[in-house]
Amino acid sequence: MSYRRDHRAHRAALFDNYDSIEEGGIRASSSYPQELDERDNDKAVDSLEDRVSFLKKLTGDIHEEVETHNRILDRMGNEMDSSRGIMSGTMDRFKMVFDKKSNRKVCKLVGYFVLSFFVMYYLFRFLMYFMYG
Repeated sequence: MSYRRDHRAHRAALFDNYDSIEEGGIRASSSYPQELDERDNDKAVDSLEDRVSFLKKLTGDIHEEVETHNRILDRMGNEMDSSRGIMSGTMDRFKMVFDKKSNRKVCKLVGYFVLSFFVMYYLFRFLMYFMYG
């Protein structure tokens, strides 16, 4: 229900009460001369032409924006597919490494070395902070 009200409000704002044009043109009362009627009709037609050209340009801009976003999404999808392939290859290599017991021992040794490096780094940094900071 509110959609209809909003739609009518936007329509009224866009066409400034030119609803009578849909009903067969603007009809002036018989008390106005023919020139004023034609001038009013010309103004109304010019105004409608301006609005139609504006709406046409707006829809063209929206179309271009949608096309740009679709291209970006397609590229992102392709990049995700390629990264998925790389990740599956990496996981296959990890599985091969951990299948052998000797490789597991080497990986544990490397892990302990990296962990001890970080512990020593942060411990040294902590001590330097209290000594000089």
